[in-house]
Amino acid sequence: MKNQDIKILIVDDEASARYGMRRALQKSGYHLYEAENGREALRQMQKVTPEIILCDMNMPEMNGLEFLKAIHEEPYGLNAKPLTIVITAYGSEKIAVEAMKAGAYDYLSKPYDIDELRLLIQRAVDKLNLEWENRRLRQQLDISTGGEIIGKSQAIEHVKNLIAKVAPTDVTVLLTGESGTGKELAAQTIHSQSPRRDGPFITMNCAAIPRDLVESELFGHEKGAFTGATEKRQGKFELADGGTLFLDEIADMSLETQAKILRVLEDKSFTRLGGKEIIRTDVRLISASNKDLPREIEAGTFRQDLYFRLKVVELKLPRLAERKEDILILAEHFLRFFSEKHRRNLQKIDAHALRLLQQYEWPGNVRQLMHVIEQSVVLADEECLRAEHLPPEIIADQSRADFDLSLGNLSFREEKERAVKIIEREIIEKALQNSNGNVSQAARELQMKRQFLQQKMSKLEIRAAKFRREKV
Repeated sequence: MKNQDIKILIVDDEASARYGMRRALQKSGYHLYEAENGREALRQMQKVTPEIILCDMNMPEMNGLEFLKAIHEEPYGLNAKPLTIVITAYGSEKIAVEAMKAGAYDYLSKPYDIDELRLLIQRAVDKLNLEWENRRLRQQLDISTGGEIIGKSQAIEHVKNLIAKVAPTDVTVLLTGESGTGKELAAQTIHSQSPRRDGPFITMNCAAIPRDLVESELFGHEKGAFTGATEKRQGKFELADGGTLFLDEIADMSLETQAKILRVLEDKSFTRLGGKEIIRTDVRLISASNKDLPREIEAGTFRQDLYFRLKVVELKLPRLAERKEDILILAEHFLRFFSEKHRRNLQKIDAHALRLLQQYEWPGNVRQLMHVIEQSVVLADEECLRAEHLPPEIIADQSRADFDLSLGNLSFREEKERAVKIIEREIIEKALQNSNGNVSQAARELQMKRQFLQQKMSKLEIRAAKFRREKV
C-alpha cells in the first residue's frame, strides 16, 4: 500500500491546528480530509473510509473519547477499523490511557514536534502495510491450496500430521528440504493453524539480504545508527510481536548474527542497532534451510547451540520425486488455478502430457511443477493441455528415458550420448524453424540464454541461416 493509497482524516475544532497537520503531511502524498468536530467526521466517514484518523481529544459537541467509542460501534462500525491517533494536552496521560482502552492506536501530546507527528503516521502506515500483507498471504494460502498442503502420498500425509501436532504449541520448528519443496507454505500452514493465527506472519529470506544489513532487518535501528539510517525503523522481530517470524535460508547468516538470534530466543528481548532501549517481543520462530546444517556445524559456519534451539521439532519436506503419486493431483490443481488467473478455458491435461509429468524427476520440486503448468497454460490455445505445450526439457527427458529402455543396457554411453544429440538437434531445429532462423527468438522459446544456444548450435553444427525463409 503506497502513501497515495492512504486516506487520513484530521479531526480538530481549531482550523489552525488542522492547517498545521495538513502542511506537515501533504508532501508525503497522503489523501487528507478535515472535520471540525466528531459529528462531522462521522458524516464524512459515510462517504470516505479513512485508514488513519488524527483526532483532538478536547472538542465541543462530541469529544475525542466519545468519537472513538462511536466509530467502534454500530452503525458506524467499519469492516476495517481505522487506526486512530488521539492528540491530548500536555499532562493528560490519563485521558490518553482511556483513549487507548477505547481503541486508539497511539497518542500525541501537545505541543508536539512535526517530525514526531510524521514518524507516528509512518508507523501507522507500516502497521497498515503489515496487516495488508498478512491478509494477502492468508488469501494466497487459501486460494492456492485451499488452506492446506496438497497431496495424498504417505510422505506428505506424514508432514500434515506433524504440522497438526506442532501448530497448536509454541515450539520452534526447523523446516528442511530441497528448494521448491514448500517450506514457506508449511510455515504459513503452521501459523494459520496456531493460536497466533490472528497475529502477524512475517517472513525474511536471509540469503536475499546483504550480510551487513541482516541485523538491521531483524532488530531494526535508531536514526543515525549507521550511514543511511535517516529514521528509526522497526525490525522483523518487533513487527512479528504476537505472531510468527519465518526465517528462510537461515544458514546464510553470519555467526555473529546467529548468536544474537539465540540471545533473543532465550531472553525474548533485544535492542535496535544504535539504541539502548530493551524491547520485549513475543514471537514464535520458524526457520528453514536447504543446507545440511550438521555439516555446516562441522565446517564451523553454523552454531551448534542455535541449531538445537531451532530444531525443537524438525520437519523435513520431501522431494517431489519422493511423492510421485501427488504429481497429477498438483498438476490438475495448478491447471485450475492458472486457468482462472490467466482467464483461459483449460479443462484437463491429456494422457500423454500426464505421463510425461509423472515420469519427469522434477529437480526444482513443486515450485518447478507450478511454473511449468503456468507456462503451459499461457501457451495452450485450446481446452486441453497437451504434451506439445510442455517445456522442451520435460519432453526431452522422456525421450532419453525411452531410448535408455530400448537399449536395455546403461553401459552403452556412446549410444546414449548420440541419442541425446539427436533429441537436442530436433528440439533446436524446431525452435529455429518456428522463429524463422532468429536465434534470440528461438532461445526465448527454449527458455535458455542466447549464448548457450549458440554454443549448442556450434557443437551440433546447426546453422540458423538454413531456417530463414525468404520474404515474398
